Amino acid sequence: GDEKAWPVTVSKELSQAISDPDDLRMARNKKESVLDLGRFLDQTIRVKFTGGREVTGVLKGFDPVVNLVLDSAVEYLRDPEDPYRLTGETREIGLLVARGIAVTTICPADGMKEIENPFLVEGA
Repeated sequence: GDEKAWPVTVSKELSQAISDPDDLRMARNKKESVLDLGRFLDQTIRVKFTGGREVTGVLKGFDPVVNLVLDSAVEYLRDPEDPYRLTGETREIGLLVARGIAVTTICPADGMKEIENPFLVEGA
C-alpha cells in the first residue's frame, strides 16, 4: 500500500550500530549509569546497604552498576536489638569493595546529620 515514512532522528552511534548488527548487540548490552559518581572520586562518602549496614570511606572507583571501591572505610556498628539503630561505635575496615546490588544510599559524608523523627508519636 500507500505507507508513509515517518522521519526518525538517530544518533551517529545508533546509525553506525544499525549498519553493523554486531555493534547493535554491543550497544544494547552497554550499561550506562544514571548516577554521576565521578564528582565524588577521592572524597569521603557515606554508603547505606540493604540490611542496615552503613560505612564511610574515600571513593576510589565505581562502575555503571554502582559496584564501589572505598578506601579507609569505617563501618558504623548497629544495635543488636534494633539493626536499623546505630550504636555510635565504629569498626575500621580499610579497603572495601561493595556490590552495587546491595547499595541503597550514597551521599557525601559531610552532607548528613541526625534529626529528630518528625513522625514519632509520643506515648505510642
